[in-house]
Amino acid sequence: MSLDAAVAEARDRFAAANPRSRAAHERAAASMPGGNTRTTLFYPPFPLTMARADGCRLTDLDGHTYVDLLGDYTAGLYGHNNPVIRKAVDAALDGGWNLGAHGEHEARLAAVLCARFPSLDLVRFTNSGTEANLLAIATATTHTGRRTVLVFDGGYHGSVLAVGDGGVPDNGPHLFVLGEYNDLAATGRLVDEHAGDLAAILVEPMLGSGGCVPATPEFLELLRRGASETGAVLVFDEVMTSRMAGGGMQELFGVTPDMTTLGKYTGGGMTFGAFGGRAELMARYDPRRPGAVPHAGTFNNNVFSMAAGYAGLTELFPPEASEALFARGERLRAELNGACDGVAMRWTGLGSMLTVHFQREPISAPRDMRRTPAHRELFHLDMLHRGFHLARRGMIALSLATGDAECAAFTAAVTEFIAEHGPLLK
Repeated sequence: MSLDAAVAEARDRFAAANPRSRAAHERAAASMPGGNTRTTLFYPPFPLTMARADGCRLTDLDGHTYVDLLGDYTAGLYGHNNPVIRKAVDAALDGGWNLGAHGEHEARLAAVLCARFPSLDLVRFTNSGTEANLLAIATATTHTGRRTVLVFDGGYHGSVLAVGDGGVPDNGPHLFVLGEYNDLAATGRLVDEHAGDLAAILVEPMLGSGGCVPATPEFLELLRRGASETGAVLVFDEVMTSRMAGGGMQELFGVTPDMTTLGKYTGGGMTFGAFGGRAELMARYDPRRPGAVPHAGTFNNNVFSMAAGYAGLTELFPPEASEALFARGERLRAELNGACDGVAMRWTGLGSMLTVHFQREPISAPRDMRRTPAHRELFHLDMLHRGFHLARRGMIALSLATGDAECAAFTAAVTEFIAEHGPLLK
């Protein structure tokens, strides 16, 4: 069977098995463009509509249950309906919400984050990682009086800060310079070339949506030196990667940026973002100071995110829990790569984040990746058929609720996929 025929067969099987999800998508399309309000979640012929979730499992409208290996793109670290998070949110509800005032929750969460992440002297909250990155760039340009922002191919820093594949039309209006991820020589030249106007260097310590490609320690150290020498602000986007250690990948690799952005799970699975860094940078937002830079946001300190974030970090995800999750992900990636030995299929990543690529060649940057959309679609639909939910692009982000049994079952499913479609994986 050809690859195109295999994909067509998988689509037909998917459509036949999910009539209620199809109907839900058609209803949604009457009031939302394409029935969608979050582009990442759409895929043809139509996306599944989930009805409920528990632990590390999702159930769709047609009654199929899946092991959730996506973890809402790293936001769902605590699994679905974790009782500790539920208790924290219930307690916040009991005290009332939409306070329009300072509450006690935000100071507690801020203190925990500043204690854990080496770069955070002070921190402020937002509603998303996108906002956090926009404000980190604004902090850098305001502080330095410069305009140029060095970013890297494959990077994704939010819905208006997507820089891979040439970016998106509605990217923020910044003067971006695009570098090659993990390329020491080329990056060094770019830093030197733009030294006089370099406001910020914005980088993910591991590309997330860009394919789960970790930075090398040497690359991050080069960025640290370059920022220090030019007076630019080094920003680590740890919206996804902060889960890698108690203090994120900056602690894991021993490279401390000037600023860090956070989001996803650090709000306990609620709407959340944060940006912070050195005291002299963040002091610009101190409203007690003359000429302070304003930073507003109706829901910046909403009681749900503040309470859930604090409970999650202190009760569910202390540093030792991050170490255990990291080790589980490392084992899973090794087992998957062992299962894929002999075919054009490999898994990249670090710790609990990993992505499948349909090639034999090693990957150290986006330029190394083969474009294999048909293989990715076939794999995604096949895994759904076998009861595993992951990103269409092949990304996995383990939650604390995902155990060794689920990891072993997924490895077995991948082995079965290879046995069935081996001739297409050359």
